[in-house]
Amino acid sequence: MPVQPFAHTYSIVARDPLSGDFGVAVQSHWFSVGSVVAWAEPGIGVIATQSMVEVSYGPLGLNLLRGGKTAEQTLQALLSTDEERELRQVAMIDAQGNAATHTGKRCVKQAGHLVGNGFSVQANMMLNATVWTAMYAAYETALQDPAIDLPERLLRALEAAQSCGGDIRGQQSAAIKIVSGTPRVKPWTGNLMDLRVEDHPAPVAELRRLVDIHRAYDYMNQGDEYLGKGDEANAMLAYAAAARLAPQIVEILFWNAVSLANVGSLEEALPIFKKVFASEPNWREMLARLVEPGLIKNDPETLEKILKV
Repeated sequence: MPVQPFAHTYSIVARDPLSGDFGVAVQSHWFSVGSVVAWAEPGIGVIATQSMVEVSYGPLGLNLLRGGKTAEQTLQALLSTDEERELRQVAMIDAQGNAATHTGKRCVKQAGHLVGNGFSVQANMMLNATVWTAMYAAYETALQDPAIDLPERLLRALEAAQSCGGDIRGQQSAAIKIVSGTPRVKPWTGNLMDLRVEDHPAPVAELRRLVDIHRAYDYMNQGDEYLGKGDEANAMLAYAAAARLAPQIVEILFWNAVSLANVGSLEEALPIFKKVFASEPNWREMLARLVEPGLIKNDPETLEKILKV
């Protein structure tokens, strides 16, 4: 019999009431907790399976949800065939936003869960019995502000758990997964965010840093889309937002400059290239190598101006 992961933890599953997107976030004093706890599929639902983890609850649960069962029906189907169900803690949200959660009687204390409107928080092996209550309050409070998006609400729930003591053993790993609320023929196209901190002394704080970087790349992609439509003003705003979120990532600046040069905005691109080249001379060679695959226009005069900055 394979060894079951000992992923005692706190987590949250949720469906965004506006977009319909699904999310799950988790932290544990267990290596790579996201690889066993967090499961989601676009347009189908989201699952967190933890405590003495029965990993199959993830893929089997999504399969049942995909077949039309509700969250409660799926939960009961999984538990009914599991002789060790009192060691399990599992939560899920279906496509309609219905939540179903189980905390087994043999989960290590402190353990419990709370189910809200379109979300569920659950925890076991916690230092204090206030953890899941704090998570619930943090998420529900953030839900009242439409400017706070799903990833931010999930992060606030994790931070609230940690502020109450969190896992009695401490911290090690964390993860967040967001998928579209719309079913996809190609499910991978609906993966909106999938970030994991595998081993870190402050995994929740590190996860927040990674979310900021993810947002920065999203802004960079938006900037490219705006440029493709000839909307340079909004493109510059998007690129600026990316730079504010991740000023340390030179590559964001580099591709920003390349995009500007490709649409003829060379004067705006040159000072950005200058900053990039000053940080690492190899970016000059990188630029030259973009000509052959057609990633930058093959205009000798423009390239000469860029490489001279």
